[in-house]
Amino acid sequence: MLVPGDVLVLAGDLGAGKTTFVQGLAKGLGIVERVTSPTFILMKEYPGGRFPLMHLDVYRLDKVQQVIDLGIDEYLDPSYVVAVEWGDKVEPLLPQDHLKVEITHDHEDTRTITLVAKGSHWETRMATIRKLVEEMNASSRSQKPLIGEDFQPGSASESGRNN
Repeated sequence: MLVPGDVLVLAGDLGAGKTTFVQGLAKGLGIVERVTSPTFILMKEYPGGRFPLMHLDVYRLDKVQQVIDLGIDEYLDPSYVVAVEWGDKVEPLLPQDHLKVEITHDHEDTRTITLVAKGSHWETRMATIRKLVEEMNASSRSQKPLIGEDFQPGSASESGRNN
């Protein structure tokens, strides 16, 4: 469902799975290059695939001013899909229309992913996201669903469980 210009804000504690999420995102876009965390270089571009991916990590930046000084607006290229790890720290600097992906590490092998639609563009896409996840559940060989029962279409916040 992603298109160039989409911005994903990734939030979660250390080890929650933000970089792993971006690796799956890159694979879904058809990017074959190995995706690693750009924590120490702040930004990494992956031009291959269906659409190019811009992967940012603002963990090491302590102040919003540092992000402004970095020129974050230059990295929000509308021809890229953009994923910002620790993006919740700088959310006010990001486009109003984005998808917030909150990842929590509940147990040893369980992650909870909460999707929060920000802006009308993402709010209208949430019903489609729900349908896609339901299709994934139906075709899954796992006994546990990929998505929790509390996932309701049309809400600003929707949760899913991925085991």
